[in-house]
Amino acid sequence: MGTIRSNRIGEQMKKELSDIIGRKIKDPRVGFVTVTAVDVTGDLQQATVYVSVFGDADQKEQTLRSLAKATGFIRTEIGKRIRMRKTPDIFFKFDESLNYGSKIESLLSDIKRDDEEDEENEEHPKP
Repeated sequence: MGTIRSNRIGEQMKKELSDIIGRKIKDPRVGFVTVTAVDVTGDLQQATVYVSVFGDADQKEQTLRSLAKATGFIRTEIGKRIRMRKTPDIFFKFDESLNYGSKIESLLSDIKRDDEEDEENEEHPKP
């Protein structure tokens, strides 16, 4: 029962965080941020927010630091928007699944290209 509620609250927080980060935070160091997931613990005390940031490694670090500094403001806004007895502590992390997925995709395309080259060499052997 607790996991259903924490998942529901996580989804609501994801929606609200996207709005807060996109519209309310005026820090120029916060670049183009997409909230990809929010994991809320079963006791609703902590929330890990997974974000993907458009830019190079330095821009990503600056964005993560800026979001960490704005945690108090973000938590206050979440508290106003979602009715809960206690607003969860918020921690930001990079979502590495997008990078992992693109790496897997490139590996699969390399394998496919190698297989096609092997088939072509079998059909037309060199004299």
